[in-house]
Amino acid sequence: MTGEEEKPCFKRENKFIVKSGCKKRMWRSLKQILTAERTLLWPNEAVLYYSINAPPTFKPTKKYSDISGLPAPYVDRHSKLFYANVEEFATVRSLPMDITAGYLQLRGANNLVG
Repeated sequence: MTGEEEKPCFKRENKFIVKSGCKKRMWRSLKQILTAERTLLWPNEAVLYYSINAPPTFKPTKKYSDISGLPAPYVDRHSKLFYANVEEFATVRSLPMDITAGYLQLRGANNLVG
């Protein structure tokens, strides 16, 4: 040890240890961590956060009514909209084609077969 001794960054006040003079930690979001991880050079076989793929699921996707958002066991054959009960079926059948296309577009079912 030459000349100056390194000072600890903790000091004692009334039986409590208080941090003083230390560099503060910088917290980063997951998005920042992933961006930093992508900029580094990694081997091809390295497993990274953004490269993990989930296997396909064997469970069928849940279907929800396009009108009410309730679980929908039924699909209208003409408009391809999901509905949950008789009242919604009447509503689905009375909708004009442009509104039906809008509901399908919101759901992401853009292929309209008619």
